[in-house]
Amino acid sequence: MRSILIFVRRNTMLTAGLTLLLVMFVLWVVGYLMVDVSKAAPLSAGPDIRPSAEYPLGTDSAGRQMLAVMVKGAPTTLQIGLIAGALGLIVGTILGFTAGYFGGVVDSVIRTLADVALTVPALAVLVVIASVITKTLSPQILALIIASLAWMWPTRTIRSQVLTMRERAYVEVARLSGLNNFEIIFKELMPNLLPYLAASFVGAVGAAILAAIGLEALGLGPQSEPTLGMTIYWARYYNALPRGMWWWWAPPVVVIILLFIGLFMVAAGLDQIANPRSRRAA
Repeated sequence: MRSILIFVRRNTMLTAGLTLLLVMFVLWVVGYLMVDVSKAAPLSAGPDIRPSAEYPLGTDSAGRQMLAVMVKGAPTTLQIGLIAGALGLIVGTILGFTAGYFGGVVDSVIRTLADVALTVPALAVLVVIASVITKTLSPQILALIIASLAWMWPTRTIRSQVLTMRERAYVEVARLSGLNNFEIIFKELMPNLLPYLAASFVGAVGAAILAAIGLEALGLGPQSEPTLGMTIYWARYYNALPRGMWWWWAPPVVVIILLFIGLFMVAAGLDQIANPRSRRAA
C-alpha cells in the first residue's frame, strides 16, 4: 500500500490520466450493459426529442437515441485510434531501430524516406484516400488509412534515441560479451526505451483519433457506424447547432475532450518516467 502511495505522489499526472480513462471505461461498461445499442441505428425518420427520463440524451433527426450512440460510438472511435496508433508505432519502431542502430546506407535511406514523407500534408492525403473508398469504408479500414501516414514521426524520434544509446558503455559491454546485433536491440536497447515507447504509443493513439475525427467530421468516415466524428458530421449536416439541438453535438464533444485530457495526462506522466530531466523538474 505504501509503495502505491509513493507511486501516486511521484506520478500524479499519470495517475490522474489513468483514473480518468478508467472512469470512462467503467461508465462505458455500465452503459453497454444497461443501454440497448441497437437504438444507435438510424431509422427512416424520427422526431427530435429533447433529453427526458425516457431518452436521457434525447434523439436526433434520424431517430437515433443519443445515449446509445455514445455508448457504441466512443469505443469505436477509440478502436480506430488504437489500431492506427499501434500500427504506426510498430512500423516506426522497426524503421527507427534499424536506421539508428545499423546506420550507413540503411540509415540514409530510411531517414530520407521519413523526411520526405513528413513534408507531405497528411490530412490532404487522408482526405483523398478516404474519399476514393468511402463506400466501403469501415472503422478498421479507416484505421489502416490513418496508420499508413502515422509511422514517420515515430521513425525519426526513435532513431534519434537509438543513435545516442548505441554508443553507451553498456552496449559496448554487450558486444564484448558476444551478443549479436538483434540480441543487443531486444535485450539492451528495447527495455531502456519502453517508457518512451509507451508515451509515444499514447501520443500516437491521440493523434490517430484526432485524424479520424477530422475525416469523419468531413463526412469521410464509416457512414453506417455511430462514431464520435460521424455523430458530429450528422449534427452539422442536419444543422443541429442553429436549431438549438445541443444534445446532438454536445455529448460527443464532451467525450472527445475528456478522452484527450486523459490521453494527454497519461502521455505526460509516461514522459516524466522516460525523461530524467522532466522527472527532476517535477
